[in-house]
Amino acid sequence: MSPDAAADVTAYDSGALDDIRADEPLLKVRDLVKEFPIRAGVFRRQIGQVQAVTGVSFDLYPMETLGIVGESGCGKSTLGRSLLRLLEPTSGTVTFGTEDVTAASKHRLRELRSDLQMVFQDPYASLNPRLPIRDIVGEPMQIHGVPKKEARERVGDLLQRVGLLPEHGNRYPHEFSGGQRQRIGIARSLALRPKVIVLDEPVSALDVSIQAQVLNLLDEIQTEYELSFIFIAHDLSVVRHTSDRVAVMYLGRIVETANRQDLYESPAHPYSQSLLSSVPIADPRRERSRKRILLQGDVPSPANPPSGCRFHTRCPIVQERCKQEQPKLQQIAVGHQVACHFALQPGETLLERTEQLGRGAQVASS
Repeated sequence: MSPDAAADVTAYDSGALDDIRADEPLLKVRDLVKEFPIRAGVFRRQIGQVQAVTGVSFDLYPMETLGIVGESGCGKSTLGRSLLRLLEPTSGTVTFGTEDVTAASKHRLRELRSDLQMVFQDPYASLNPRLPIRDIVGEPMQIHGVPKKEARERVGDLLQRVGLLPEHGNRYPHEFSGGQRQRIGIARSLALRPKVIVLDEPVSALDVSIQAQVLNLLDEIQTEYELSFIFIAHDLSVVRHTSDRVAVMYLGRIVETANRQDLYESPAHPYSQSLLSSVPIADPRRERSRKRILLQGDVPSPANPPSGCRFHTRCPIVQERCKQEQPKLQQIAVGHQVACHFALQPGETLLERTEQLGRGAQVASS
């Protein structure tokens, strides 16, 4: 993007960060809840609710990448969409700078979206098949009143920045590969020079070689545009490569947050350690000799979550307190929080804890 175009985009700043210091969070999420009603009968009366996201809290700092991981169905994508009010939160607050996003009017929310953008998981479904690429990438600028001539110039600059050619703007989404479509989605998210981008599994639908290219592109634009990312994924290897901090979700709740090194080297929650044990190791000898923890049972339904700790139905070190009392996120080290009554100690493995309790965890050898 040319310097003149970048300056023009900056002029459409929402103003929500005017009084924020560099060491303060850009985004503060507190007790966020998203529930979906379950309806039945002729009159579609509500008979229950799906608790997709429950009591989620975290901070996102300038130029930081926060990875959010967990099994499919744990609420990661719902959380990402709720942050931007693509899905209306049931309760809780999302504060961007000094502005409460959850309380913003429709007009103000549109202004805030110049600073808050999203890249979706499916690069084809997120692009309008009836519009050429120049219109898809230029649509945010049209909405925010950028003159057509300037918008066309910026579209060409943005396409070049994500590794495409300006003349590609005349083509339609079906004429591109999956990796190219995701680059188009990234270009669209950059159109208004945002401060925060929510990346909802941006590489999960791509081949491994294309994944690496897109991840490298994201790393480059984060530095160039001074962006903060919320990186949602189920691939733990990708999250380790991209994230500064990681939050682990289980059944709508965050069960552990820590910086990347602490979480991957010394996870304190039994679920985090079970999740990490499923990641293949590149060294064949180590892979053959290690033991992977196999959790028994299925993930409970979010329409009827267990009482107490939601993980207790599958936890190999569960105790009576876990079934009755919901654990809160507690700090066990600087920047390391865990929601577990009986958190694992640094260097302790889940298998060692089960042996101390006289129990046997189900394991699998490679």
